[in-house]
Formats: sequence, C-alpha cells, structure tokens
Amino acid sequence: MNKIRNIVIAVATGILFVCILCYANYDRPTYHSSDTKGIEYEVARVTRVIENRVTIDEEMEGIWRGSMTIEVEILTGRYKGDTAEVENYFSSLYNVRVGKGDKVSVRIDTSDKGEYQVSVYNYYRVPWLIGCMLVFVLLLIIVGGRKGAKSVAGLLFTMVCIIWILLPLSLKGYSPLGVTIILILVCNFVTFFLIDGVCTKTVVAALGSLGGVLAGALFSIIAQGIMSVTTYQMDEAETLLLITSTTDLEVKNLFLCGVLIACMGAVMDVAMSIASSIAELHEVNPSMGSKQLFTSGMNIGRDAMGTMSNTLILAFAGSSFNMMLMIYSYGVSFQQLLNTDFVAIEVVQAIAGSVGIICTVPLVAAIAANVFGRSRIKSKQ
Repeated sequence: MNKIRNIVIAVATGILFVCILCYANYDRPTYHSSDTKGIEYEVARVTRVIENRVTIDEEMEGIWRGSMTIEVEILTGRYKGDTAEVENYFSSLYNVRVGKGDKVSVRIDTSDKGEYQVSVYNYYRVPWLIGCMLVFVLLLIIVGGRKGAKSVAGLLFTMVCIIWILLPLSLKGYSPLGVTIILILVCNFVTFFLIDGVCTKTVVAALGSLGGVLAGALFSIIAQGIMSVTTYQMDEAETLLLITSTTDLEVKNLFLCGVLIACMGAVMDVAMSIASSIAELHEVNPSMGSKQLFTSGMNIGRDAMGTMSNTLILAFAGSSFNMMLMIYSYGVSFQQLLNTDFVAIEVVQAIAGSVGIICTVPLVAAIAANVFGRSRIKSKQ
C-alpha cells in the first residue's frame, strides 16, 4: 500500500509541476525595444574568405586588427540556405577570428522593404558549451555514482525552476521574492530527497538550509535599509526599468532574490554535511544524547563554516575581479572605494551568504540533535 501511495503522490506532484510550468510560460510577456525591431540572430558557416586585410598587433598580445571579407551560408532562420558577403572587422574589443568552414553567430537586420544585411555577431559556442556541461555531468556520475546521477537530476530541477518558473512568473507580476522563497524550499526538499530519499536526515537538512537562507535574507534586508543598497544601484537597473514598461515586473526586491539564490547552494552543502554527520554518529553510537550530538555537530559545522564562508566570499570576489582591478588602477581613496555602489553590493552579497552559512550550522545541529536524541530516548523506553 505504501508503494502505491508513493507512486500516486509522485504522479500527482509531477502533474502539478507540469501545470505550473505551462501556466508560467503561457502567454509570457516579453520586452521588445524599438531599436531591435527586425533583428534576428542565426547560425551561419563561412564558405570562403574573399579578402584578408588582417594585421597582428604584437604590442597588444597578438590581437588582430583590420578586416576580412568573407562569404557565409545562413544555416538557420527564414533566410536558411542564402549566402551573403560579410565584412568582419577586428579591433581591441571586437575580435571574432573565423576561417573557412567555421560556424559563426550572425546578426541579420531586415529593413521595412524586406532587404536584409548580415554581420558577424560572435563565435558559435553552443557545441562547446554543451560539451563542457556533459564533461561536468559525466565526472559527477563517474565519481559520485548513483548519488552523482541523482545530484545531476536535482541540479536540472533547480535550473528548470529558476529559468522556466521564477523568471516568467516575475515578468507576469508575481512577487519575485515570494516565488524565490517558495522555490528555494521546494528545490531544497527535492534535491535532498533525490540524493538520499525521504528520511529524517534529508528533512532535517532541508529545514536547516531553508532557515539559513532566510537568515541570510534577513541580514540582507537590514543591510539594504541601512546602506540604501537596492536593485536600483545595480548595473542592470536601467534595462530592468525599461522592461517594466511592457511587463508587470517588480524591480525592488530582485537584488534580494539574487542573494537568496546565490547562497542557497553553499547553505545546502553545509546543511547536508552536518545532518549526515550527526545521523552517522547516531547510527554508530545510539547511546549519544542530544547534547553530545549537538556538540559534535557544532564541531563539524565550525570546520565547514570556515571553509564555505571563505569559498563564498572568494566566489563573489572572483566574479568581480576585473571590476576591482579597474577601480584599483584609478588610484581612488579607500573611503571613496567603500562608498561606491559596486563595492557595497558585492559586500552585502558576500556577507549575506556567509551569514546564511553561519546560521545554518547551529540550526541543523540543533534540529538533528533533537530529532536523533529523541529516537534514542524512545528506543530505551
């Protein structure tokens, strides 16, 4: 009976998830700038190099300069099969090096009269990106075995929730913060249950990680209010405000949503590590009480807390390394540096994630110790 019940619940949950996906993406509002009307991005192949006027700038790390006239065959879109002559220009910032037989992403501008012009947009990276993802998945499965495969499924589920539920629902006017918190809860449970099934350990880890993420969010809200750091200070603010002209997007809490999503992975890692360790201690020595389990969980958590907080801060620092180098090269004063929007945003994001990790440790340790310690008491009775 339990097996049938679980199958029914799984099927019903799957149907509900598909219905939510369909609703979120049905008649999804989109933003179209007047500047992009009649513009398409397609795939083309270079059939021949008509004229090469390229020189190599040795003083700029071998960057190509000049231009190259190439002939391309359009492989996708409404102009599929057409050939076009394209002038590919090279500069310090634009350096798409292609030769005969290479695939390239092209931009096609169509005028009101039906005439179109083709230009080289960028490298065609899709196969290589897919290859990188496959290498990651294969390594995860080879090293992690069955649990590695389950973690891949959990990752795919999380990405589907973010891309095809959170983003379209936000554009439809639903609160991005509310949807993000719900999805974090759902993704926590689904990921943990996929890895270790429905058991005490996974429930404890899921509840603890949700509490840690919410603690990071609370810190972020307080820091935002004190330092006046919001979505409007971010680089994308202007574009997001333009999007609100044709959609019901709420811009205000998008910064906070990003903080929650960013710290979710690290918090889940710490939560599962502590819950799994305490469960293993209880399994090896069932006589350990709640106090002993909590102490052991805190000792384990302190080690994980130190490394994971460092990892999270370094991740934010690495993603903004170029910007930091640029600011540093200007020779700005330390006070001016700390008062820039960019530094304030990065600091809040990094510390909010670390606060989430720090709060997750005692939360998971307390919940796990209480749950497994009670099972010891019941077994004695």
